[in-house]
Amino acid sequence: MTPEQAADPAEFATRMVHMLNEAGLALMVSVGHRTGLFDVMATMPAATSAEIAAAAALDERYVREWLAAMTTGRIVDHDGAAGSFSLPADHAAWLTRAAGADNVAVQAQYVGLLALVEDQIVDCFRRGGGVPYAAFPKFQALMAEDSGAVHDATLIHVTLPLVPGLVGRLERGIDVADVGCGSGHAVNLMAGAFPRSRFTGFDVSDTGLAAARTEAEQSGLANARFEQRDAARLGETARFDLITTFDAVHDQAWPDLMLAGIAQALRPGGVYLCADIRASSRLSENLDHPLGPFLYTVSCMHCMTVSLAESGMGLGTMWGEQKARAMLSDAGFTSIETEHVDGDVANTYYIATRD
Repeated sequence: MTPEQAADPAEFATRMVHMLNEAGLALMVSVGHRTGLFDVMATMPAATSAEIAAAAALDERYVREWLAAMTTGRIVDHDGAAGSFSLPADHAAWLTRAAGADNVAVQAQYVGLLALVEDQIVDCFRRGGGVPYAAFPKFQALMAEDSGAVHDATLIHVTLPLVPGLVGRLERGIDVADVGCGSGHAVNLMAGAFPRSRFTGFDVSDTGLAAARTEAEQSGLANARFEQRDAARLGETARFDLITTFDAVHDQAWPDLMLAGIAQALRPGGVYLCADIRASSRLSENLDHPLGPFLYTVSCMHCMTVSLAESGMGLGTMWGEQKARAMLSDAGFTSIETEHVDGDVANTYYIATRD
């Protein structure tokens, strides 16, 4: 008899009820982020729903119901006698825009986004295929917000120094590409930090590239440019000294072609820095992954399905380090090192070179 079979059925029922409550809270946390309620409450003393609604310029009745969810969910404190609500400072540290990369409320937005395609995903279970990227109209903006906070906090001073000698090369001036650059924030951050280097961002999204160019122009970056290009058809040979990808491989239709194109596009001595989801390729080794259920859900309802919608490999979010190493090797990389950053449970950093 397995431990699961021996467990008290009532405990599982309790867990399922807990799941429903947490799912509801996830949606309400997303609403709190999008409406700015957490940011407003973090700057206020204890206040009534009317006072909070006025400060946030929102409808009081909706704010009052949201506060009820937050109170019963033990996210907001409530004084029944005074009729006031407050956001504890230690909660605000994980729920406000001031928290930067620690703001979990940003990730809560994925729950509502994925729910939009539930009917289409159920249909895919029955007929196969996938849900196209176009069915996720807010995904680009959400990814930009999510990754942007992480890049602001870690890209220049934590991530790039993982590659020995790379910062010095960037300071002297090299050619760099970011494949699947999205809204281009990482490219623009690097271009601003290393003015002697030249940066190119590749992506297929018109919307993302437009945002990238706008940010570059507003920042006065003459060394950043952006090109529309399918990641599986880079078509470059020995053009770059450094190529980066940030969580951009696992949801490609043809990640094998993408990786092979990246290897071909590197000059001799060039480096590929790949940040992607931290996991094992073996399900049995992900049982204690702190984000396991969430990431497999994101995979099923976005990353895997957008690949299958293009008749692609359907690699999935949790492709894992073993599969990543094998695919990098197949792409022509002869040296593959992995790095992990303390406190970052989401990413593995692959440093790959070829002879």
